[in-house]
Amino acid sequence: MTRTRSLATGFLSLSAAAVLALTSAGGATAAPAKDKANPSVTSTVVDAAGVADYWTADRMQSAIPGDVLADKALERGNRSNAGLVGKGKKSEVKATKGKPTIAQSEAPVKHIGKVFFTLAGSNYVCSGNAVTSANESTVSTAGHCLNEGPGAFATNFAFVPAYENGAEPYGKWTAKSLHAPTQWSANGDMAYDTGFAVMNTLNGQTLTDVVGGSGVAFNEARGLTYKSFGYPAASPFNGQTLKSCTGTATNDPNNPKFETQGIPCDMTGGSSGGPWFIGTSSAGVQNSVNSYGYNRSAVMYGPYWGSVIQQTYASAAAS
Repeated sequence: MTRTRSLATGFLSLSAAAVLALTSAGGATAAPAKDKANPSVTSTVVDAAGVADYWTADRMQSAIPGDVLADKALERGNRSNAGLVGKGKKSEVKATKGKPTIAQSEAPVKHIGKVFFTLAGSNYVCSGNAVTSANESTVSTAGHCLNEGPGAFATNFAFVPAYENGAEPYGKWTAKSLHAPTQWSANGDMAYDTGFAVMNTLNGQTLTDVVGGSGVAFNEARGLTYKSFGYPAASPFNGQTLKSCTGTATNDPNNPKFETQGIPCDMTGGSSGGPWFIGTSSAGVQNSVNSYGYNRSAVMYGPYWGSVIQQTYASAAAS
């Protein structure tokens, strides 16, 4: 069992118009490279010029829930039996019509926010969380929210902590580097669907100095109780407020090869990358992220955070 404790605790529609052409803002990306100290990690330096201005209210509102990218990764990997949240034909983790949703409404949490990025000329939205790190600037999210899996890294990457109904109380934070397990960036392996972004300073301050950050844990026991958070955007949600789910994790019976775990949750597209905290509050240490779900099953699955994801976190935290 490996844990990194928190240094500061936080106080606590899918639209066709979302397919937007890539502009010059943040368009240049350095070639991805394996981390010399950790060959299981791939990273890239990204251009932050113009990114904050690029993400206007209209672009944020019309961004596509990033979960569709995970579905594409599965298709490329010839894993057609596992569909993902936000898939066009049916939202994979979807509230049953006429019944109350499982996901609960939450007040904004300082260190949890929305992630915006561009891939292949289209704009996407996911969820993310600021975590404790040596550089005080690291955000966790899903691997498919910063890399195609397999394929290119994102551009125009920004994190908006404590987002609510368009409000950006702590501003837009732009990325300077993105880090993913090589098993994700090269193969799109769902077992490693986690990524970390290192943010630039804003107004001379580091991210966790402003919003705090969660501790992280790796190589934990399976079957723990978790509370997950995210910004689901597909019906019946609208992506404007923070939601949460709480439950005991169980193994994925459909694809045991992923070694993922699921908790009862009907959050939809846009919640990808949202944090899983051990326990029943956002004050716990983070130990996974929202990754995928299946049709007609209100269960959200997240990757097991083992040694490879720990190395990915270490690569980001030290950069």
